[in-house]
Amino acid sequence: MIEEEHDDLKNEQDEPKETITRVTGMYKDWFLDYASYVILERAVPAIEDGFKPVQRRIMHSMKDLDDGRYNKVANIVGHTMQYHPHGDASIADAMVQIGQKDLLIDTQGNWGNILTGDSAAASRYIEARLSKFALDVVYSPKITEWQASYDGRRKEPVNLPVKFPLLLAQGGEGIAVGLSTKILPHNFIELIEASIKHLNGKRFKLVPDFPTAGIADFSNYNDGLRGGKVRIRARISQLDKNTLVISEIPYGTTTSSLIDSILKANDKGKIKIKRIEDNTAAEVEILVHLPSGLSPDKTIDALYAFTSCESSISPLGCIIEDNKPLFIGVSEMLRRSTDNTVQLLKQELDIKLNELEEQWHYASLERIFIENRIYRDIEEEETWEGVITAIDKGLVPHIKHLKRAVTEEDIVRLTEIRIKRISKFDIDKAQQRIEALEDQIAEVKHHLAHLIDYAIAYFTRLKKEYGDGRERKTEIRIFDDVDATKVVIRNTKLYVNRAEGFIGTSLRRDEYVCDCSDIDDIIVFTKQGTMMVTKVDTKTFVGKDIIHVAVFKKKDKRTIYNMIYRDGTRGPSYIKRFAVTGVTRDREYQMASDSKGSSVLYFSANPNGEAEVVTVLLRQSGSIKKLKWDIDFADIIIKGRSSKGNLVTKYAVKRIELKEKGVSTLKPRKIWFDDAVQRLNVDGRGELIGEFRGEDKLLIITQSGIAKTVTPEVTMHFDDDMIVLEKWIPKKPISAIYYNGEKELYYVKRFLIENEGKEEAFISEHPASQLEIISTDWKPMAEVVFAKERGKDRKDNMEVNLEEFIAIKGITALGNQLTKDKVNQINLLDPLPYEAPEEIHADELEVVDEEVISDAKQETDTSSNGEAQKDDFEIDGEGQITLF
Repeated sequence: MIEEEHDDLKNEQDEPKETITRVTGMYKDWFLDYASYVILERAVPAIEDGFKPVQRRIMHSMKDLDDGRYNKVANIVGHTMQYHPHGDASIADAMVQIGQKDLLIDTQGNWGNILTGDSAAASRYIEARLSKFALDVVYSPKITEWQASYDGRRKEPVNLPVKFPLLLAQGGEGIAVGLSTKILPHNFIELIEASIKHLNGKRFKLVPDFPTAGIADFSNYNDGLRGGKVRIRARISQLDKNTLVISEIPYGTTTSSLIDSILKANDKGKIKIKRIEDNTAAEVEILVHLPSGLSPDKTIDALYAFTSCESSISPLGCIIEDNKPLFIGVSEMLRRSTDNTVQLLKQELDIKLNELEEQWHYASLERIFIENRIYRDIEEEETWEGVITAIDKGLVPHIKHLKRAVTEEDIVRLTEIRIKRISKFDIDKAQQRIEALEDQIAEVKHHLAHLIDYAIAYFTRLKKEYGDGRERKTEIRIFDDVDATKVVIRNTKLYVNRAEGFIGTSLRRDEYVCDCSDIDDIIVFTKQGTMMVTKVDTKTFVGKDIIHVAVFKKKDKRTIYNMIYRDGTRGPSYIKRFAVTGVTRDREYQMASDSKGSSVLYFSANPNGEAEVVTVLLRQSGSIKKLKWDIDFADIIIKGRSSKGNLVTKYAVKRIELKEKGVSTLKPRKIWFDDAVQRLNVDGRGELIGEFRGEDKLLIITQSGIAKTVTPEVTMHFDDDMIVLEKWIPKKPISAIYYNGEKELYYVKRFLIENEGKEEAFISEHPASQLEIISTDWKPMAEVVFAKERGKDRKDNMEVNLEEFIAIKGITALGNQLTKDKVNQINLLDPLPYEAPEEIHADELEVVDEEVISDAKQETDTSSNGEAQKDDFEIDGEGQITLF
């Protein structure tokens, strides 16, 4: 109908009108063409050479222009536009990215900074030329397949004959239509070693290596396939107690974005910093200044938890092979690239062999032609055909040893030899040249017969010539997960209205509880014996008559709750001890009894399992003889939170008073050190350091001559030069032999740690001073190996008993001179036998799982339904224990 109306209007008016055209078919076809174009021609690299089309055309243009000197990037970009049908800006950006990877292009000028994110100068100001590596591995015109450029005026390579796993070395990413790719960069040397292993039929494993260095956890890398993940962290160290230094940043971030993320976390109250200094130039140096009194270790973990100091990358291995996208892992990419390199090397050898054989063929013909004076046979010939025939006849008796037939083209070439060359022809030199060619031919044939060995030698040469300075930058480490709730700064205050049953951060007129963060969980106990864990909020109702509120620590087995409660309105009283390690948030749990009128008579929360002594006072009733006695919570076994507990009395309790604060009833904690993650743990990973009580400390000694004692915490970080980490025994001496740079002599000293928790240097601060050996044995022994002096016999080695050599002195003492002779080496020997004094702790108790068993009494609970078990007991008014 629309078309009919349109025809009517056209009849009435002579002016042309638009027509309606359906685009469904065009959309279907054109979109598919567009998607294919973006995938194949723009976003995804080819497996054959590791280049996207724009990168390949840049490298081809640079080879066109290469004369050994630098070219303006603007000139290279303009030349590339002959092959690349897009704007100059996209070409210049792609070229800068290649140049920043410092592998294929030698750069000159300001090419930007991948650390700071600064962009490169305009292309008219910067220059480039091909690197020696690129000239060595990227180009080989004789084996390159060519195609017409987009306008048909020139030829460009279909793929460059790259003889190296370039795609894995540089990495690559792109977003196409319906798919994307993200291939992470890998280490140059490790790629070569993996290629050699593949050629030798051995297994290999590849993990990325980032130009920004940093620390990375590749345990979930998944060979670079979809679903994998790489966690990367900045390298953060402690400059002093109030300053942190970020010296390496995660891949994909810049110093600017990293600092912005730290400032945002500070503004949100997740971390607390004083100020940040960015001193980055050729290397990263970001100084994070902390307020006094803030833990540097905790701040380091908070930086990982709340800022870009830790990031994760999800790799996705997608490449183009035979004009089709293919999803494969990095190991398969390396195999295909290595196999392709072998084939390229074979093609080059085949071409070289053919060229050498042609040279040998012509050199042999030339010698026959001149040595046998065949050129005289053409003097009488008057036609060109006659000349060719005469030479052909003259050669026949002498060409039986040739490897192919003589062609007319060969004869024509002989006729072009000049008289001067014939007159100066040297038969011996000609024979030497032929023999040299034969040697080269034999060598090439040997390479072809042993192609894998030849390829291995090729990769080995690449490693030797170009591997210097390309060692791994990113440290491989397995990360411990940072618990955000443990490291977040307490950025708000928690209040409670105990009577009405409200907790929250907005109740400023009510009772202050503690500082907390907006991601914390809060645990609450009420007078009725109920317990609830809820997320911190501005105002939350949790139940009236609150008796305890605190920040909840998940999986906390060391915090023990001591409770005495009455079962029902007039029922008996029970005592129990329990821990709360995990609950469902916002669910109410009954810690006392379900009976109506149950009430908590006494409650305490003990962060290290302390067990106090309380006094129970009964109401006067009937024939009760004793109305007052003491109960020690240390006599009560720690059970699950749902247990009913032990019977205290069936009589009415007037009140319960705290008589004496207790000590921890928990067994000392075993602490391990996991060298892989450089962290302490209580999970049995790594090397056992010892069993620690609340007062015990760690001894840490570094190679730089610093000793200190610290309270062990699982969030601690350790310096790279740490050489001693053990449980500190205060009376155990530390023995050291060090070189005094000022006096240029070796000294021995033995000392004790004098100031707990303080870093102290025990060698001189002279730049040449250095620690030779350190020992924490009771009776250490050392061996001194003397250097041989000119004109003298070498002195015999000297054994030194350090305990007898010097008495224990102050940590700052110089010590005793070891020897005046020139020392070659000092070795630490096995110590002399010594029985160390045994540590005695009166509060040491046996722990079974979460339960503490005392030596005084063995008790069990009543069952959860309230029925008495055979080991239940009652403490009567006279303090007598009656078993039921």
